[in-house]
Amino acid sequence: MADSKRVEPDLKFVKDLKAMGADTLKKCYQCATCSVVCPISPEERPFPRKEMIAAQWGLQDRLVGNMDVWLCHYCNDCSTYCPRGARPGDVLNAARALAVRAYAWPACLGRIVPDARYWWLLFAIPAAIFLVILGAAGHLHIPEGEIEFAKFFPTILVDSIFVPLAVLWIPITFGIGIKRFMNEIHTNAVADGRAKRKDIVLPDFLRSLVCVVPTILRHSKFEQCTQNKDRYIPHLLVLFSFLGLFIVTNVFFVALYILHSPGPYSQLNPVKILANASAVALILGAVWLINNRLKDRGENVGRGSYFDWSLLILVLGLGVTGLLSELTRLVHLPAIAYPMYFVHLVFVFCLFAYLPFGKLAHLVYRTLAMAYSHYSGREPCE
Repeated sequence: MADSKRVEPDLKFVKDLKAMGADTLKKCYQCATCSVVCPISPEERPFPRKEMIAAQWGLQDRLVGNMDVWLCHYCNDCSTYCPRGARPGDVLNAARALAVRAYAWPACLGRIVPDARYWWLLFAIPAAIFLVILGAAGHLHIPEGEIEFAKFFPTILVDSIFVPLAVLWIPITFGIGIKRFMNEIHTNAVADGRAKRKDIVLPDFLRSLVCVVPTILRHSKFEQCTQNKDRYIPHLLVLFSFLGLFIVTNVFFVALYILHSPGPYSQLNPVKILANASAVALILGAVWLINNRLKDRGENVGRGSYFDWSLLILVLGLGVTGLLSELTRLVHLPAIAYPMYFVHLVFVFCLFAYLPFGKLAHLVYRTLAMAYSHYSGREPCE
């Protein structure tokens, strides 16, 4: 007689999935249409059919620790062709949100950041911190004369906040989450017979990681989508605008602290041109993505949850407040420029502080999942 195993549904996990946007998961009757029509699902152990089973039964360990959840790029081909309107794309999107929460450290932020009830608190925290710092430094007023943001919020104070976030907070919190993530997907791969060794061979994995980077930079997977093909260009715009702004930030940091060349810089400065172009691309990409979300694609395709929209609003807010801060400085409107700069810093703080706990974390986890898929021999590099 074959061994049997009793499976107990985790009803709380099912409830959490529904709260994250997977409210239609019970409609699935396992026809496998989703796995057949998905353009990026691998032939071996295709998704998302098996993930739909796990979601319906509340099998948290089969979803949260499942790298296939991250290989899905949310193109919604599966949802479009689903005969039952079960929206598998939204189910996997919800599973990714819960995975981010499960890997999060500290756990309290993993619960608060994706929760729509606390959006005001996430913005209130940096606003309060900045107001206290400005008050203590005697800068709670609009400076007179030519607009220089350093006169309002001294650069050394700004960097004393953001440098620790960048070099300590993000690496530590993300590092813990990444360690949990990699341990879990490798443990599951070993249990399923997809990985032979008990431990990940780091040099081999790093080669796989390098191998998938061009695929990510080209967004090749998005390009294969049919129903949401219009996500391809705006995703590229947002990705490369962030890369551009990352380069700009580091160059100006070196210019200030090593070359002792403080701003503001000429608009014809090549780095300044890159900064402005990146800001415009960020805004354009965000508006494009929001417009795509609002399009009526039929009842089979949802428009995303708060987990998705919070990132879009953050990206748009970053771009708009940054660009308006510069424009109002150039036309000398101090009553608008300084408060706008303050709001921009609040958005930047939210980006840095909550990065490992929100939707943007998927950039890291999906990259690692794609690398592991190649490492395990499941998918070749493109």
